[in-house]
Amino acid sequence: MREFKKYPNRRLYDIEQSRYVTVEDLRKVVLHGESISVIDSKTEKDLTRTVLLQIISEQEGEGHEPILTNRVLEQLVRFYGDTMQGVMSRYIEQSIMTFLEHQERYRQRMSEFSGAEPLDLMRKALEQNMEFWNRLASSTFDRDRRD
Repeated sequence: MREFKKYPNRRLYDIEQSRYVTVEDLRKVVLHGESISVIDSKTEKDLTRTVLLQIISEQEGEGHEPILTNRVLEQLVRFYGDTMQGVMSRYIEQSIMTFLEHQERYRQRMSEFSGAEPLDLMRKALEQNMEFWNRLASSTFDRDRRD
């Protein structure tokens, strides 16, 4: 985990490399597979999420197609404060992790079998995603019945 401090003058400081960095530098660290932590230098408040959201916003501002569409963002706003908020958070995280796993398998298989059918691999990924959702919903509802 790479640690950074954010100072009141909005400058970011890389603790490991003892130098000031930009948001673009942080984006590159994340792209290289490292996790980051950004802490406010005065309050010690964790600013990591804010900085990650800033990186996403800047990418979209540069013309990259949004991953989180307005419709998805609206739905996420509706989940805050809802009893399913925790379930949704875990579901989204697990879905992305499953997608990344399948993406890596897909890349491996495509390099091994140049004639492989990509739709079959994506169908399997979606099926596993739905299996996860069903298990998660079942465990949540079982827990609710016990309470």
